[in-house]
Amino acid sequence: MSYAIRNKEHVTYIVVTNDDGVNAPGILALAQAMSTIGEVQVIGPSINQSASGHKKTLYQDIQVQEVTLADGRQAMSVGGSPADSIALASLGVVKWPPRIVVSGINRGPNLGQDITYSGTVTAALEATIQSVPAVAVSLNNRMANDVEQYREAARVALIVVQHVIKYGLPQFTVLNVNVPNVPQVKGARITRQGISIYRDALVRSNGAYQIGGEEPTGVLDELGTDIWAIAEGYASITPIHLDMTAHRLMADLMNWDMGVEG
Repeated sequence: MSYAIRNKEHVTYIVVTNDDGVNAPGILALAQAMSTIGEVQVIGPSINQSASGHKKTLYQDIQVQEVTLADGRQAMSVGGSPADSIALASLGVVKWPPRIVVSGINRGPNLGQDITYSGTVTAALEATIQSVPAVAVSLNNRMANDVEQYREAARVALIVVQHVIKYGLPQFTVLNVNVPNVPQVKGARITRQGISIYRDALVRSNGAYQIGGEEPTGVLDELGTDIWAIAEGYASITPIHLDMTAHRLMADLMNWDMGVEG
């Protein structure tokens, strides 16, 4: 799949990252798509950091080195988490600030409560903490190991990113984009976070324990959720933000009369 070249007169600077590792096929597909609208800097973890959450490494050495990706482009490999990659970028490891940070394309979805685990999403959140708009992109295929399998997700990501560049996002807010594993999406839906159903199991292996079990599912019958959209063949675009306050609970808590005054 090819992408039309746009905005050649004004080069937009874009930072691309991920959590599957800097040599993963998804980040390459994403970088290639973003390169059609601007200058791209790739910086990502040296190894797979899936489900690392918003881990930030403090007061420890973080190795950074330049690597060459499969298409010959140069990238920065970071011996830390996805959030570390963006934190280091913002501190001067690469040119900063970009017009936008795009994180992905993740091998597997980030739906429902997955966003609390996701290194893909938290790399985007780290970017908005640094006052740069960001988009996280995931493909609903945990077995996608070839760049070509990410082309449709990259096409959707390109459209979303172009609109974010045009319209902007509020600070501390990112777009979490999930793309179904189909040759062509039916379209896109603006969605809310759905409810994941985890089926973890305890696995004992060589005297140690692992968290195993079947793949998570989700509640499918709630219209308008990210989980519903993906099941129906639509790309899901969910705005999420860092304000985790349960605002509707605050008034109830005030009525609890906890009596903690001195």
